[in-house]
Amino acid sequence: MTGPEVTSRRRGRRTRTESAGTRDRILTVARQEFSERGYDKTSVRGIAKAAGVDSALVHHYFGTKEQIFAAAIEVAFAPALNAPEAVADGPLDGVGERLTRFIFGVWENPATRTPLLAILRSAVNNETAATVFRRLISSQLMRRVAAQLDAPDAELRAELAAAQLVGCAMMRYVIKLEPLASADVEQIIARVAPVVQGHLTGR
Repeated sequence: MTGPEVTSRRRGRRTRTESAGTRDRILTVARQEFSERGYDKTSVRGIAKAAGVDSALVHHYFGTKEQIFAAAIEVAFAPALNAPEAVADGPLDGVGERLTRFIFGVWENPATRTPLLAILRSAVNNETAATVFRRLISSQLMRRVAAQLDAPDAELRAELAAAQLVGCAMMRYVIKLEPLASADVEQIIARVAPVVQGHLTGR
């Protein structure tokens, strides 16, 4: 192993603050690389070069390229992972509107929309990226939403609701199909929320 970061580690133990700073820098660069280049065209070596470290240090902190991608998208997807709290915060007869409003709020914010677009594009174009994305959605989001529902088929209900919301998001923000792409978000919420409600609590 060569490079300034690895050499520093050989000379002495890195402090916890230094290690955390290096790890965060690598993760920030990784998110940028995956966003700009997509999963296929991003490499561990490219991430290391952009972060100013040796590629061995990237492997040390994150492991494989797949594991780096998983860590990067989990941070980027973090705002959407608060959706279960939106489901739990109120009576079940209003859960469809709360969840729909929360998800579209994440998408309408440019700061959170940009990394989400990168995640979706990578997941659509690469099976490895899609597998990582599915695993994150299943373990971190859908199961937590399902846990708030009192139904034997709660996981299926949660996944159907997610499919409705992700499908709308794809058409509006990725494909940009008109008139959906330019429609007022309140109008969209008003039409989509009852459908999401039906998936989550309907008979």
